[in-house]
Amino acid sequence: MSKNDCIIRLERKEDYPVVENLIRESFWNVYRPGCMEHYLITRLREHPDFVKELDFVMEKDGKIIGQNVFVKANIIADNGSDIPILTMGPICITPELKRQGYGKILLDYSTRKATELGFGAVCFEGNIDFYGKSGFTYASEFGLRYHGLPEDADASFFLCKELIPGYLSGITGEYGPPEVYLFLEEEAEEFDKKFPYKEKLKLPGQLF
Repeated sequence: MSKNDCIIRLERKEDYPVVENLIRESFWNVYRPGCMEHYLITRLREHPDFVKELDFVMEKDGKIIGQNVFVKANIIADNGSDIPILTMGPICITPELKRQGYGKILLDYSTRKATELGFGAVCFEGNIDFYGKSGFTYASEFGLRYHGLPEDADASFFLCKELIPGYLSGITGEYGPPEVYLFLEEEAEEFDKKFPYKEKLKLPGQLF
């Protein structure tokens, strides 16, 4: 697939309803019956730690087919200092174009732009099989722990990528998702009423 096949640009206000619907379609019944990510994006856009310069959409033939966003976060280092980093997502590609390389192009472009803005690292929750192809690895390899997770628990979902080589060298500490990512399921349920009805299904492999 050629990179000339699509363009990546900053999200505009008029894109919001299209992007919210795209996210809903992409995440519906994937991690849970229904989804909450389309509500999450509305919270993130209003938050002071949302990085507007890294709020991207991907277009193909004039239609938005993908999106990715970043939020400022911190590692609470064991020496007592706060290490500024980014967290990421939701990120998605429209379901009919998944597994065709568009997601990697969007991810690589957006992390490159984050590097250009001077951010040192990205931590977030994801699947190593996909994100590993773009330089992410297990955060434990950087001496990072996920907040509230017991030492013997599976932390393979907790991923990290250094954007500036050596940025996390000599640091051990703990990461927790920014509070803006945490909200009541009822809030998302209420928001979802604005959208056309879709059936919620309990499917094998869902996390919740």
